Amino acid sequence: MKAAPFDYVASESVEDALSHLCEVGDEGLILAGGQSLVPMLAMRMALPGVLIDINNIPELSGIEKLHNGIRINTCTRQNSALCSSLVKSGVPLLAKALPFVGHHQTRNRGTIGGSLAHGDPAAETPLVAVALDAEITLQSSRQTRQVLAADFYEGPMMSVRKPDECLIHIVFPSWETGGKIGSEFQEVSERHGDFAVVAAAAQIQLDEEGVCQRAALALGGVNSIPIRLTNAEGVLTSNAISADIINDALQDMDAALDPTSDTIASSAYRHRVARVMIERVIRGAVSRAGGTVN
Repeated sequence: MKAAPFDYVASESVEDALSHLCEVGDEGLILAGGQSLVPMLAMRMALPGVLIDINNIPELSGIEKLHNGIRINTCTRQNSALCSSLVKSGVPLLAKALPFVGHHQTRNRGTIGGSLAHGDPAAETPLVAVALDAEITLQSSRQTRQVLAADFYEGPMMSVRKPDECLIHIVFPSWETGGKIGSEFQEVSERHGDFAVVAAAAQIQLDEEGVCQRAALALGGVNSIPIRLTNAEGVLTSNAISADIINDALQDMDAALDPTSDTIASSAYRHRVARVMIERVIRGAVSRAGGTVN
């Protein structure tokens, strides 16, 4: 199939892109990496009047270490983030998740901000952003505002971003020092590179005695948006993590899940797999933090 006709604008500055967005309103769509948008255009699932290309804006690419975390600009390629020493040291959970995003070829074009803005509930990057309380910066000709990733998504491929706003960057906050941090990411998919049937993410910080100081747990593919397991995190925190503690933490997890059935997997299957996957990533994160689960 072919895309429906549209006008094309190659913006060379943020101000230029925002000006065009302001002019065209709901008729405009932003092109970053295009790995999700271009197929949607071809299938006519997206019908923009104007496509605003932001790939050639220098300040929208790059990764920077801040005093409070790691900032990744929206057009940073997924492979650039995967190979970044700043990401590996500062956002290890993202470094664990990125190899599951598409394939090497698509990661050469796909962008961090594009994946976040697209908001597929089974996508890896939004899941990590929600798990780690990342902060998304949105900018328009009127204002600049920050939104926590957990508050950004409203449904499948729906967010609080307004039509005249562009996602500029995301900041993944640093965790406090003084403990050992372990991260783990796993997913089940039909084939490697496909969107996850179920994905699970965990980051855990242990003190010298092996007691959990902080935990971040999240699941993708089991709800209309990525979900954070805050109740389970609370049970793990301030405890030495054991099999019994994990069971206690996950006892009420099903209440947070609302997976759908489709041609790939049933709702019951996703429920069952989610429980297995989240336990695996908890155990993996504890191990990578130097602890053991008894």
